[in-house]
Amino acid sequence: MNDESQKDKLRQHFARRVTTQARVVLDTWQKLRAHMEESPAFREDLIAATEKLVRYAQRFEMDKHASAGQHLLEALARWPAGTTPDAEQVQVLETAVEELGQSTLRRADQDLTETPRTYRRTPVYVAISNMEMATRLIKQLEFFGFRASAFENPEALMDACALHKPETILMDVNFGGALNEGIATVERLQERHDTPIPIVFMSDEDGTIETRLRASRCGGEEFFYPAVDPGQLIEKIETYTHGNTVEPYKVLVLDDSRAQAKFMETVLKKAGMTAHIITDPMQIITALESFAPEIIILDMYMPGCTGMEIARVIRQQDRFHSVPIIYLSAEDDVTKQLHAMSLGGDDFLTKPIDPKHLIATIHNRGRRARSLLALMIRDSLTGLFNHTHTLYLLDQEIVKARQKGHTLCFAMLDIDYFKKVNDTFGHPIGDRVLRSLSMFLKQRLRKTDHIGRYGGEEFAIILPDTRESDARAVLNEIRERFSELQQPAGDREFTVTFSAGVACWDGENSQRLCERADRALYNAKAQGRNCVIASED
Repeated sequence: MNDESQKDKLRQHFARRVTTQARVVLDTWQKLRAHMEESPAFREDLIAATEKLVRYAQRFEMDKHASAGQHLLEALARWPAGTTPDAEQVQVLETAVEELGQSTLRRADQDLTETPRTYRRTPVYVAISNMEMATRLIKQLEFFGFRASAFENPEALMDACALHKPETILMDVNFGGALNEGIATVERLQERHDTPIPIVFMSDEDGTIETRLRASRCGGEEFFYPAVDPGQLIEKIETYTHGNTVEPYKVLVLDDSRAQAKFMETVLKKAGMTAHIITDPMQIITALESFAPEIIILDMYMPGCTGMEIARVIRQQDRFHSVPIIYLSAEDDVTKQLHAMSLGGDDFLTKPIDPKHLIATIHNRGRRARSLLALMIRDSLTGLFNHTHTLYLLDQEIVKARQKGHTLCFAMLDIDYFKKVNDTFGHPIGDRVLRSLSMFLKQRLRKTDHIGRYGGEEFAIILPDTRESDARAVLNEIRERFSELQQPAGDREFTVTFSAGVACWDGENSQRLCERADRALYNAKAQGRNCVIASED
């Protein structure tokens, strides 16, 4: 082995040490987010893990990791010891953690032969008897940013879960050899944890109703028979591990009592929500425009007007027509409560307010409101923004870029020879390819980027505060990695590529920017496909 080869091997070794420590930091953050009530206890662990990351990164000259770690330490310094972080502090920490994840994707060191990846999740455990399929699944999962491990017997799985609670488990119902031994293993595992682990069960046989009920009772979210291919399983695993990225609810509270308003603010922030409090009903229009709430809480009786009158004014605006409105009042007359809800309200809570009841009501209403909104603005197949909402977001980002003097890039992607995929393997496999690219983009782009399905096999990406060279570099890296992903189709596998065109905003309107990106995409197709081309005009 020559000197250069030794140096390359050392660089790869050091990169792995840094990214392994970065994974420890991200895992600690995920634990903290999952148990916010215990967050003060996790604070010191997170600080210690981040300090270690910074030391490693500085020693091995991995500047982006070192910078991201320093920013996270600065964010942690703003969180007082012994307290639960409020919504604003959580947002600052989220931004710093996101930067740490991005530092792995957007590295400057191109000498490494293998991209050092930082996994953004706690592990997924695979407990199936077919080790060949388990290995295949793990390889696919790692492509999508998961950290996965396989086990040969129930004892090894139990030991691993004792050390580190997984995000989900893929479990063969007969794992271990005996009938329903996999289910029995899960039953023992769930007894050890306060919150159940989501389980995706697989079976080579159609389970009886007794088997399926038993699987469901111990945390089974899915029961697959016959065994499905890796693509379908990964889509399901993604569904049950996506909860960690839920944004806090934005709640607007209008109550003329300052003491009551302050109490509400404290309760909401403690629950990890973003609260905006006003005590003057005449400020409602301004608050709606500036805060854009997802849920509105109104006092029923206030000087000068009632909550019912305010609700009617809110409902007159199309933008807030479906936003849940919850009334607060000491009114215990059911007839009056029902009348109030008929005038634009969705729920009614009686004072004095039980904090647990309030938070449960907000979560229930908020989930339903977000589901309804998703039906209006998201593509049903991929979960990405639809064509109309993507263009709306592009207009919004252009306004922001003009106001702040920031850069902005817009990219259009198109899967190469997609018709051939549909003709060869069928439309269900084609749909799975679209979903796999959607997951790939979501997991490798920033939270501030917007991804939409523009139509058919075409996708659009809005990259705020991004230079053209950076946009091309990021999309090229995604393109290269995606082209390596094996797409399963029964007992066969195939690969897919995409082409992309990128345009940097130059002061024009959204239609002109889209046209430039589209021409760049056309040029990428003309130059042989499987490449990223920047706009030349």
